[in-house]
Amino acid sequence: MLRLLSMVYGNKAQLGIEREDGQQILVLEEAFRQLQPGTECPTDMLAAIHGGESFLKNAEDVLEQAIAVPDRDFWVQPSEIKRNAPIAKTPKNIMCVGKNYAAHAIELGSDADIPEHPLIFTKPHTSIGGHGQPVHLQQDVSEQVDYEGEVAVIIGREGAKIKREEAWDHVFGVTLLNDLTARDLQSRHKQFFLGKGLDGFSPIGPVIVTDVHEAALAEQRITTKVNEEVRQSAPLTDMIFDIPDLIHIISRGMTLEPGDVIATGTPAGVGKGMTPPQYLQPGDDVSIHLPLIGTLENKMID
Repeated sequence: MLRLLSMVYGNKAQLGIEREDGQQILVLEEAFRQLQPGTECPTDMLAAIHGGESFLKNAEDVLEQAIAVPDRDFWVQPSEIKRNAPIAKTPKNIMCVGKNYAAHAIELGSDADIPEHPLIFTKPHTSIGGHGQPVHLQQDVSEQVDYEGEVAVIIGREGAKIKREEAWDHVFGVTLLNDLTARDLQSRHKQFFLGKGLDGFSPIGPVIVTDVHEAALAEQRITTKVNEEVRQSAPLTDMIFDIPDLIHIISRGMTLEPGDVIATGTPAGVGKGMTPPQYLQPGDDVSIHLPLIGTLENKMID
């Protein structure tokens, strides 16, 4: 299991591996240069994903070697890097799932709103942002920006008509995503694209965790806080359509490609569902936490 991140270090965009305790970052290119000379290191996450099992094995090997020499200069402190979104540009739009937790469907409507089939919509890659990066609320465009904490799946292997039991074989890793939503635009335009797709409205991160399977997620609970107040908290087992379901259904007539992102839906507790509704304001801090992955945090600005 690797905790991969995209970062800027030494004025250069490159890949890193975060230690499990989060206290050190391995500068992957430098570690390869010193410990595995001649082994090619991908320059960005999409290249790493395309590298598949070969890249993952090389990265796991170099991490094991590097842990044995913790004082070498390929280890840096988190404060020495600037995190970028783990994957900055997806092959196609981010694929998202609406109302995939029953309680969330009910809070936005009624029992009748619980879907029989997954509600799939997309967000453009220009909506992607990274952990720690500010999000412009664009209050000249929307006055009702809402949060939605979600687990997102990164596809690692191309496939179509993927069987449910083979779905995890096509997964590179998992991360967190905040499906920020302009509720007024969403309501006004009916289709979700404008309300969901504003620039910076899909923060992703802080890392991509590889080699994750269904059992590892079964006991995980996703929690979203606004200014340290818990707004959302639910086990991932509350999903109506789980990750294998989603991969199977989406790929029935559409080819999934390495680097595709599927956001798996949000639990109850969004601002729109509160009485009265509570939308995000400049200065608000939104954090989304899953123990396996860590915390994705972003400050809202005007």
